Amino acid sequence: MSAPRQISLDDLKGDASRRRRERIIRAVFFMAAGLAIVISVAIVLSLLGDSITFLQGIDPGALLDGAWQPRSGEYGLATIISGTLVISVIAMVVAAPLGLGAAIYLAEYASPRARGILKPILEILATIPSVVLGFFALTVLSPTLIQPLCGNSIPFTLASAGVAVGVLVTPLVASISEDAMYAVPGHLREASYGLGATKRTTSLRIVVPAAVSGIVASLIVAFSRALGETMIVAIAAGGVGGAVFSLDACLPGQTMTGAMTVIAIGSDAVGGGVAFNSLFFVGLLLFVMTLGLNLVSERFVRRMRKGY
Repeated sequence: MSAPRQISLDDLKGDASRRRRERIIRAVFFMAAGLAIVISVAIVLSLLGDSITFLQGIDPGALLDGAWQPRSGEYGLATIISGTLVISVIAMVVAAPLGLGAAIYLAEYASPRARGILKPILEILATIPSVVLGFFALTVLSPTLIQPLCGNSIPFTLASAGVAVGVLVTPLVASISEDAMYAVPGHLREASYGLGATKRTTSLRIVVPAAVSGIVASLIVAFSRALGETMIVAIAAGGVGGAVFSLDACLPGQTMTGAMTVIAIGSDAVGGGVAFNSLFFVGLLLFVMTLGLNLVSERFVRRMRKGY
């Protein structure tokens, strides 16, 4: 009787054709990831080049002025940054309670049938074109809600644009937060109920803290989306050509994306020039802001996951 053959290291590696297919799939995925990085770097480099040209063509002190009037040589960044932040904060004031409330209901209170019906409807709301919400803000929100609250008859305001952007990002908050809450292990809920806790207590003191990393991620994603919204603010905020510095949400204003839109479709886009180069500088600044938010979000989520 012959001795059993010893198993070699090559035998443990599996079939050669299978290993070959795995290497091919790995190479495809690596190329996809590498291509995404290359595209991102190329975008940043293209923005950086024209941004440097813009900075070389103006007096650096012009960036500290209180007005954004590219055609008059005024490039006050505080004007468009403040307008962007005002609209984004108003949007989050609208989206955070609505989105989290919907998420808690879908994850904790809704029956499986109701959840199966309501969640797809909620996600469909995210597909509404922003231009539609812009006209909705201008024709419905502004005359029926914003003007009575502000006590004026100005149709274009930062407030109306902010509320419309809040409606736009509400499905983002609701969907991501609901997924995070739904993923909380069921034994945590059972332990809470076993100790005599009510549904409300379990939802707010057990489920929400356990899903806080996903909830915070949803809020930061929504805030980043609000920062980059273009069509709603271009239609409803009233920043046409330029604006002066103001934090009053009841007045028209200019945002970073709105400023880029005005320059890109206006006469400044013809033949280049300092005003046209400012488009790239504002785009680079907006990219840095959203990148910073994403980095903060990722760090916070990792820390909360480890802590929990």
